[in-house]
Parts: sequence; C-alpha cells; structure tokens
Amino acid sequence: MNLLLLIGAPLLTAVAVLLSRNQQQVRWISLAGSVVQLGLAVALLLAFRQETAAGNTEQVFFEMNYPLFSSLGINFHFGVDGISVAMILLTSFVVIAGVLVSWNIEKMTKEFYFLLLLLALGAYGFFISLDLFILFFFLEISVIPKYLLIGIWGSGKKEYSANKLALMLMGGSALILVGMLGLYFTAGHSFDILTLSQTAIPAETQHLLFPFLFLGFGVFTALFPLHTWVPDGHSSAPTAGSMFLAGISMKLGGYGCLRVATYLLPEGAKQYADIIIILSAIAILYGAFATMMQKDLKYINAYSSVSHVGFSLLGIGMLTQTAITGALMQMVSHGLMTALFFAVIGMIYDRTHTRMVNEMGGLMKPLPFISTVFFIVGLCSLGLPGLSGFVAEMTVFMGSWQNDDAFHRIATIAAAMSIVVTAVYILRAIGQTAMGPVKNESFLQLKDAGWNEKLAAIILVAGILAIGIAPGWLNDLLRPAAEEIMNRIAGK
Repeated sequence: MNLLLLIGAPLLTAVAVLLSRNQQQVRWISLAGSVVQLGLAVALLLAFRQETAAGNTEQVFFEMNYPLFSSLGINFHFGVDGISVAMILLTSFVVIAGVLVSWNIEKMTKEFYFLLLLLALGAYGFFISLDLFILFFFLEISVIPKYLLIGIWGSGKKEYSANKLALMLMGGSALILVGMLGLYFTAGHSFDILTLSQTAIPAETQHLLFPFLFLGFGVFTALFPLHTWVPDGHSSAPTAGSMFLAGISMKLGGYGCLRVATYLLPEGAKQYADIIIILSAIAILYGAFATMMQKDLKYINAYSSVSHVGFSLLGIGMLTQTAITGALMQMVSHGLMTALFFAVIGMIYDRTHTRMVNEMGGLMKPLPFISTVFFIVGLCSLGLPGLSGFVAEMTVFMGSWQNDDAFHRIATIAAAMSIVVTAVYILRAIGQTAMGPVKNESFLQLKDAGWNEKLAAIILVAGILAIGIAPGWLNDLLRPAAEEIMNRIAGK
C-alpha cells in the first residue's frame, strides 16, 4: 500500500475545503475526506494483516524512502509496523467523529474544518515517519492548529489556555530537538530511525539524551508534573478540539516516548525506568483524586485523562513485553474513550448551556441516546469488562506484576487502587447528570442527538466494543512490535 495516500487524503481535503463556496460544501467535503481516511486506515490494516499472514516478518512494512536533503541525512522515509497501524486506525476514527460532532459550527466554518484536517495530516505523517527530522516536522504541524482552535473557537479563559498549551508544547519540542540533534551527531549524522536502532550508542550518551527525548514527548502526553496544560486546554477547547487533543495529540507523545526515546535509547530507558514508574503512579493517583474534586464535566474528563494516560507511561516504565503491549492498548482505548467522552459533553453543553454537574439532573428522560452513550463511556472509563478500558488496564497490570520485586509490585498496587476512585467519580457524575429528577424544567424540551451526533457516537462506541469484546486482533497487531522493542531493550 502507498503510505503517501494517508498524507494526501487530508491534504487534498483541506485544499478542497479552502476552495469551497459555502458552509454546506465545507461540511460535506470534510465528511467525505474523513470517510476516505477511514477507508484508507482499514485498507492498511487489512493489507498489513495479509502480509503477516503470508509469513512476512520484516520490521516495517510498505517502506518508502525518498531523499530530501541527502547532505544532511534527511529523507522522506516512511513505513509502518503494528503500532503505527493501530495509531492510524485510531486517528481515522477520531477524525470522522470530530467532523460529525462539529456539523453545526457556524463561526468561520471553513477555517475550523481546515485546521481539523491539518491536525489529521500531522498525526498521519507522524505515525508513518521513520526519519526523526520528518517525524519532528509533522509533530510541529499539529501545534499551531491546536492553538488557533482554542484561541478562536474556544470558551472561558481561551486566550490563557491557548497560550499555555502552545508554550508548554513548544517547550517539549525544544527538549525533543536537543535529544534528536544529540542522536544525529552521535550516530554519524543520520536521522533515520532504523539506522539509529542499529548504531551502537554509548551507554553514557544514552543516559544523557534519554531525559531530553522522554520528557519532551512526555509534555505532549501529560507526564506528571508537566501535565498542567491539559485541564486548561481541554476545558477551553471546542468539542472537536478536545477530542483531537485527548484522542490523538496526547498519543503522539506516548508514541514518541516508546518509539523514539525507549526504542532508540534502551540503556537510558533502563536507567530511568524507576523514575518513570514513580511519576506515572503519581499521575494515576493524583489525576483520579483531582477528578473527584471537579464539578465541570470537561475538567472531570481532563483530569481523568491525566490518570488514564499514566497507565500507558506506567506500562512503558515497567519494561516487560506484556506491559508495553498494554500501554499501547491503553493509548488506543483512551483515544476512543476520551474522544467519545468529550463528544458527549459537547452534546450536553450545546443543549443545556452548562457543564456544571450540580446544575443538571434527569437528562435521561429528554436525552435518552446521549445519556446512554454517557453511561457506556463512563463504564469504559472505570474499567467495566467487555469494554476497551478493562482490557487495556488489565494488560498493563499483568505486565507490571511480572516484575517480582517489591518496588514494582507496590507501584502496580498503587496504580490499581485508582480504579476504586475512578468508579466513585464516574458513577457520581453520571448519576447526578442523567438520573434523578429534572432540576430545570426547560431541560424537558431538549432535543436528543441528531443524525450526525448519533453516527459519531456509534463509530466510537463500535471501536470501544471491538477492543473490549474481541481484543485478540489488537493484541496480535501490537505484540510483534512490542517484542521488537523488548529485544532491543534486552540487547538481542
């Protein structure tokens, strides 16, 4: 399969949006483009499975390599493995759902959809890049649209939130750039990930460069204590912006922590693994307890995201194949779950004009579809069996428990304790919002989800159920790549 199609589809759609004449054209062109992206992602998954079923054991598939600046060792080098395919599939689901949820955007519609498509372009390019310079380029493409989406279409303290997000993410980018250049000059002036993985980098150099790369990508994935942009950014962003931030953008950071920092600098990963575990456990518990204190639905989901993303980082820090596989499954699960959560919150806010839990009640009666989806995503968040959250978190716990020393066992138990706290704040939020008597009589006149909102929710729920009920396909997709990373860490 030609991977350039994954970049070309959102790029051509974005150009077509700019050339469109009215809002209705913008919406339908964006939807058509997102359907094409989903089709390409599914086709990639099928082609990848066909290759593996045929006995292909290559490290990367559908590789493409075109020189860009040969004298500097920069190339358009693209390729995918199971991790990349999973993240591309996640991105396509969130993109189409975000387009559908934003159907009624009236303010600068053309520009809004253009920025959403630019975010998608950056994500696809990032996940298929095998050249660090190109990977960094696509990572940076995604920062400006986030800033503009919050600053123009956001609410509340949108200017403050947009500036904070941009500054913190650019600070993370600066750390990544330092680490990336350190690798470049250490490994004979090459940005190629496959070449770097075969280069013997001294342990002392790995110990020096690893913190720059892991912390840099950690900013994007809300590594504690560099997570403070998340609550403000999510609370101020428009619905689709929040879906993209949590569902896709935070996964760029997790992917970079694993693919770049851990894979290329295995000795550095082993050196700092205990620190990663401690910070991840703190994030899991802190995020859970902080969520209990929130009354705003968006803040509830934002702090909950800090906690749930902590499981991904915990799995990476545990450095076992099962834990790393679980970390990747958690990235996919959290992307679907949190995108759906923000979509439902946006639907509720559009109708009630409030996100405060104590101002709502009894919404199940006027909004049965929206409330039902709210229940589903809440139960997924607290780890109900049959939904993706349970599968991902249990895989992380099982992989973490394989380390039989006291430190790793205590960290695993501490992380598992958060499940109880999660159940408390999720059930309380759902109960106060959807159950009980209607507090505002005007809410009885509210209209339930429209066709576009129902379709967006169904797409994301389908992804959650596909992982929760039959996780084997995702495990089979991720396991070989996780094994490759573990072999690298073990020095094989």
